[in-house]
Amino acid sequence: AIILVHWLLTVWGCMSYIFPASYAWGNFSVLAVGIWAIVQRDSLDAITMFLTGLLLTVLTDIIHISIFYPPNKYLTDTKRFSVGMAIFSLLLKPVSCYLVYRMYQERGGE
Repeated sequence: AIILVHWLLTVWGCMSYIFPASYAWGNFSVLAVGIWAIVQRDSLDAITMFLTGLLLTVLTDIIHISIFYPPNKYLTDTKRFSVGMAIFSLLLKPVSCYLVYRMYQERGGE
């Protein structure tokens, strides 16, 4: 569910081309590592890399949103929706990090 929700929010966040390609590449590559973590349930490396990637995308999302947020007079409804979904994804990432950390502990991580 974590992967699906963040994938959908990232797709919607990239909808209006406000953010550069690095926003999409960063988020989608972390989601690919998340799929790897789902497939290999016994791998601590996969879940550790997924958790680290989520934490790094929190930082890069903050930077992308703060730098590329358009001025108010250039905000169309599509851009407002796209930025809103990117912000919602950013606000949801700490919850996702907590859930992934719990998965890490269940797999035997310390």
